[in-house]
Amino acid sequence: MKKKVLISGCLLGEYCRYDGATKEDKTVIEAFKDYEIISFCPEAPVLGTPRERISVLFKDKEYKVVTDETNKDVTALIKEQVDLQVKHHPDLEMIVLKSKSPSCGLGTTPILNEDRRVLMYDDGIAASYLKEKYPKINIVDEHNVNEST
Repeated sequence: MKKKVLISGCLLGEYCRYDGATKEDKTVIEAFKDYEIISFCPEAPVLGTPRERISVLFKDKEYKVVTDETNKDVTALIKEQVDLQVKHHPDLEMIVLKSKSPSCGLGTTPILNEDRRVLMYDDGIAASYLKEKYPKINIVDEHNVNEST
């Protein structure tokens, strides 16, 4: 039985980013060629592709994922996608996420104030929630895959 790894779909070459593009990363794909790869994009299933950009705002002492143009709070919808992954794949060995993403960034996601100015950089909403749900496995982004495999 192969080890399972959850990888951001855009890194696998899927056209699931907000602009309809991909961020395919051949290094990531090669590093996990012997694994069972589970593709994950918490944004595309709930917001479609292409879609309005989203940002993480620090509001009322917590992080909220909000659409940039319509100001819709989609935090719960993003977390629901994580819950679905946990339900279907409780036995992951590792998770590889896309840096700088409002959902998947690991310490690289811009956190904005209500005026949309950068306050700091932290984890995206899905990344943070995945850390809660999978506290014992290695979660990395595409920049430090080779250090972890």
